[in-house]
Amino acid sequence: MELILDVVIDAVIDSLKILPFLFITYLIMEYLEHKTQDVTSKIVERTEYFGPLWGGLIGVFPQCGFSAAASNLYAGRVITLGTLIAIYLSTSDEMVPLFISEQVPLPILIKILAIKALIGILIGFIIDFVVHAYHKAHNKSANDPVRIDALCEKEHCHCDEEEESGLLGIIKSALVHTIHIFIFVLVLSLALNLIIELIGENTLAQLLKTSPVISHILAGIVGLIPNCAASVIITELYLDQMITLGTMMSGLLVSAGIGLLVLFRVNDDKKENINIAILLFAIGTIVGLLIDAIGITI
Repeated sequence: MELILDVVIDAVIDSLKILPFLFITYLIMEYLEHKTQDVTSKIVERTEYFGPLWGGLIGVFPQCGFSAAASNLYAGRVITLGTLIAIYLSTSDEMVPLFISEQVPLPILIKILAIKALIGILIGFIIDFVVHAYHKAHNKSANDPVRIDALCEKEHCHCDEEEESGLLGIIKSALVHTIHIFIFVLVLSLALNLIIELIGENTLAQLLKTSPVISHILAGIVGLIPNCAASVIITELYLDQMITLGTMMSGLLVSAGIGLLVLFRVNDDKKENINIAILLFAIGTIVGLLIDAIGITI
């Protein structure tokens, strides 16, 4: 009974953390739909080339909500794939609070955050370049149409009703979207927290301390867990000097908090979602292996 109570409390806290970010994101998206739908395509065209830069810089802030917000914006095609991946890679989740609580020197924290942001920015630009080149080679438009309205249809929030087209309608629609996603995340967080409790964090820690290559792969797999607990486990192992910097980066680069969870909920193309998760995993583990192979230490 005590175990179940702890799981419920942790899941509720994790889910509540993203509420402000979800609501603000949906407010912005609803405003774009209701007030500026005619110019959203132009906004995307003007910002898409610098999206990975801003995404990588913003993502280093220690909050799971940014990755959730990015998933919603990508589903609405307000940001590019490169920007989404940049945010996922640079997102720090619980790493910063843990480093601060363990009194890790500020220069070390800044260096790690800078590495994550730089990796996110570079990879984001590369992905957008490849996507643009592919579309150009196949005579396709490189820009997906902004489709915020598709999210409204999916969530049945009746955003397009004329009588609710004003500020009240925008707020109401944003609340409906936020509540739907909150419930979805809460239910899955309950399940995930229960699984982690049953397996045990110590068991996961032992798995990460095997051979170098396997440890990177396992760190990436743990990072895929759509829960802030993943970044907590990986960061604690690094602080205890049980894993290398590269292994930690493999896990933390892949760890996008509940970003992937929200992506699978709001983006209808499930095959695309799976490919994004695989791409994120491959990038994180390969970069982590390269960091250790080169011998980078902090």
